[in-house]
Amino acid sequence: MLFKAQSAAVYGIDAYLVEVEVDVGSARMNDFNVVGLPDNAVKESRERIKSALRNCGYEFPYGQGVTINLAPADVRKEGSGFDLPMALGLVGCQGHFFGKRIDKCMFLGELSLDGGVRPVRGALSAALAAREVGMQAVAVPEANAKEAAVVDGVNVFALKSLPQAVDLVNSPELFAPVKVDAKLLLSEAAQYSVDLRDVHGQQAAKRALEVACAGGHNILFIGPPGAGKTMLAKRIPTILPPMSLEEAIETTRIHSVAGVLEDSRGLGGDAAVPLAAPHH
Repeated sequence: MLFKAQSAAVYGIDAYLVEVEVDVGSARMNDFNVVGLPDNAVKESRERIKSALRNCGYEFPYGQGVTINLAPADVRKEGSGFDLPMALGLVGCQGHFFGKRIDKCMFLGELSLDGGVRPVRGALSAALAAREVGMQAVAVPEANAKEAAVVDGVNVFALKSLPQAVDLVNSPELFAPVKVDAKLLLSEAAQYSVDLRDVHGQQAAKRALEVACAGGHNILFIGPPGAGKTMLAKRIPTILPPMSLEEAIETTRIHSVAGVLEDSRGLGGDAAVPLAAPHH
């Protein structure tokens, strides 16, 4: 039996649609093959999926070969976000979806051994990719839901476990999509705990900051430790204009793919002008 699910893979900060094709009975007995240029994290998903299915009360097709293809097959797939759609494909092959199709919603999530759904990187980029291809719904881990819900035009559903994902397919009317007010998040994030007016003295340095920010110039701080270089740099965002929603989404995409989102409020602190303070 063949079942198809939709997911997404991240390339850079962009995501592209990946079709997860699950076929049971097409390989040699007890084989579990994942093809389509998977990396090690994708290959190891077979063990997570087996345990998750068993611990959630679903049968794994032991004694039957399983082949999973991640299309397009000529692009490398990375990460653990394919666990959930692969497991749903196996559940579908066992007839748990009562004739329902699961290729109308994008699924993304890493499975724990008990069937829980763990957060993944790039959920915001995946939601943008789903909107671009015309998909109406995206199901992501609960920790990624508000991040993905920033995207207009796509219904985002938060998942805690594999059985909940199965229920979403069978009874979507019982689930309400996650809603966030992106503009409100943007305004909340633009509040800073520091201000340039806190700096006493340093008139030449403050004037240089104002000129650099107004003209979009680079600026180089040189001085001994304790001179106030980092203190001044931390106050640069406070005199810059607020980020637009598009700029905030672009910044959050980068932080999401890098796995450094500060919280799960959506845009959160990543809607503020970003500052990185590397040390020697």
